[in-house]
Amino acid sequence: MITQFGWSEALSQQFAPHAEQGLTPGRVVVQHRGQYDLITPEGEAKATVSGRFAHEAGEGGFPVTGDWVAVSLDSGAATIHAVLPRRTAFIRKAAGQGQVPQVVAANVDAAVLVAALTPDFNPRRLERYLAIAWQSGARPLVVLTKADLCPDVDEAVAATQAMAVGVEVIAVSAATGEGMADLAARLLPGETAVLVGSSGAGKSTLVNALAGEARMAVGAVREEDGRGRHTTSHRELVLVPGGALILDTPGMRELGLLDADEGITATFEDIDALAEQCRFHDCGHTNEPGCAIAAALETGVLDRGRWGNYQKLQREAAFSDRKEDRAARSAERRKWVTIAKAQRAQRKQRGRPE
Repeated sequence: MITQFGWSEALSQQFAPHAEQGLTPGRVVVQHRGQYDLITPEGEAKATVSGRFAHEAGEGGFPVTGDWVAVSLDSGAATIHAVLPRRTAFIRKAAGQGQVPQVVAANVDAAVLVAALTPDFNPRRLERYLAIAWQSGARPLVVLTKADLCPDVDEAVAATQAMAVGVEVIAVSAATGEGMADLAARLLPGETAVLVGSSGAGKSTLVNALAGEARMAVGAVREEDGRGRHTTSHRELVLVPGGALILDTPGMRELGLLDADEGITATFEDIDALAEQCRFHDCGHTNEPGCAIAAALETGVLDRGRWGNYQKLQREAAFSDRKEDRAARSAERRKWVTIAKAQRAQRKQRGRPE
């Protein structure tokens, strides 16, 4: 059964040191508060982390849905002793200061970015999702839901493709079945796809349609703005016909960037290409002569909203980098203060008479 959830020969080799300790592999399929549902070679199991693991786990070190773990089994109950290194990780930093980075999903192959073709459709938010998806190491795929509510689907797809450079865009309707076969064909057997999008985008409805049964709760959206409530309160890995694994996530309207320089570059390849055409390599893209960005904005080749969002995400990423650098320097100072105190204590101890 565990092979259906992505277990492979490569993972078996990686797990070998834990096997020598008598531990069993498992994959987290549902993440609750303090408890996890696993798939193991013995079947399903409820699990908690060991006391030692809880004590030693650092920030982002606790298991999340999609993780492979090493467990001890006892009458159907499991204790998690270790998490295998993550191949990919979809990480969010909740909007607002002081928020701790959160691993949304681990070991995913595709990041399915879900946006509804309703009045709430926001291309700037989708660009942010794309940057985080590229940074995660997963393969982005944009899915435009509720196509049956859109008066011109082809135009919406074309506009999204122009924004999502190098990313495939599919329009679907779970209500009519439009595009669902195309989406299912892009979800490969044994691969894990995480669905990410705002509340009301139709992620849970997609999971149910792909699974062929009601696996996730769904809710109505407000007619006046197309926004929905949070109906998914946990992260669950669902095996669907065809062999793909789908991971639904709670709606995330706001996502802060964390170490996303490469993701921003991949999302805005067109802007980077334009910047290379500027007369001066250090062009500030304001009033400099021969600025290709300014020319593209003037002619409409580059959308001003897209350019503004690019600058915003760049500033946000730079701030995050500076904040991390400050935290690292602070941690380094604390380490050396502790060492200095220990050395002084040792010198005092050696100076005492026997």
